[in-house]
Amino acid sequence: MTQLRKTVYQTLEPDKKAGTLSHFVDLCLIVLIAVNIVAVILETVASINARHHYLFLVIEVVSVAIFSVEYLARVWSSVENPKFAQARYPRLSYMMSPMALIDLLAILPLYLGYFIKLDLRFLRVLRLLRILKFTRYSSALSMLMDVFREESNAFFGGFFILIVMLVLASSGAYLAEHSTQPEKFGSIPAAMWWAVATLTTVGYGDVTPITPAGKLFGALVAIVGIGMAALPAGILASGMADRLRRTRNELADRFRAALADGVIDAAEEEELEAARRELGLSKRVADEIRNQMLHDSKATTLKHCPHCGELLHRP
Repeated sequence: MTQLRKTVYQTLEPDKKAGTLSHFVDLCLIVLIAVNIVAVILETVASINARHHYLFLVIEVVSVAIFSVEYLARVWSSVENPKFAQARYPRLSYMMSPMALIDLLAILPLYLGYFIKLDLRFLRVLRLLRILKFTRYSSALSMLMDVFREESNAFFGGFFILIVMLVLASSGAYLAEHSTQPEKFGSIPAAMWWAVATLTTVGYGDVTPITPAGKLFGALVAIVGIGMAALPAGILASGMADRLRRTRNELADRFRAALADGVIDAAEEEELEAARRELGLSKRVADEIRNQMLHDSKATTLKHCPHCGELLHRP
């Protein structure tokens, strides 16, 4: 039973050395997720839904059945995952992880529809959350989620500043315009729509200040908004660049370790390729790192005696 559980875990986990079966299962799940997203989108077109309602129902039932088996299999085999194996309740810890919650959200809509009377549009939106399952199979999305976690404090600080500016901007607009445009700036909550559009530099133009004080204040808010709206984007870009740099350095360290004996054998080649896929780096980037490591290794070899390790040319 333990061996079966380990096989199930290795098969369901992407980028693991489980052979052709693992890649085939990953591909089938990716295609199934894509079919589900397209089906949910097309269902909202009344004419298409009327003609193919039964087909959409079959896709939903079959998909939920497969996703349910996948979810239960992941929960059952989660004790093989090193991240949860040491927990007091490994399966419960896994069930509370972000990816497990996404898997649960993927199957909940159908079951909720049977037991609770919910708006069909709400259930469709829930089903669209299945697109988040792509995170497991996309190294770029996984990296993005990691950056969000690592930079959570910076993101919180940036959004906190943005909220403070939103309150101040809407309050200032209310004071400057409420007597002149009570229908648009009659309260601070009503003025928040203008504040959001101005701070984010969208500027829809449906609500605009007309008093001199309001125009001057609006200009100041727009100027400040250029920096405020870019703050979260800057944090994200910086985090992604730092994460990519660390990822490349990690692969470079593995190449350096493999070249410690001066040659990369077949087993080391396989491990490096698995590491490249796990880290989400392209073959071009991996080749660049390999060439740089080989160049550095040759340069080091030329500077030292291959027998005693002493410098060939002393300063």
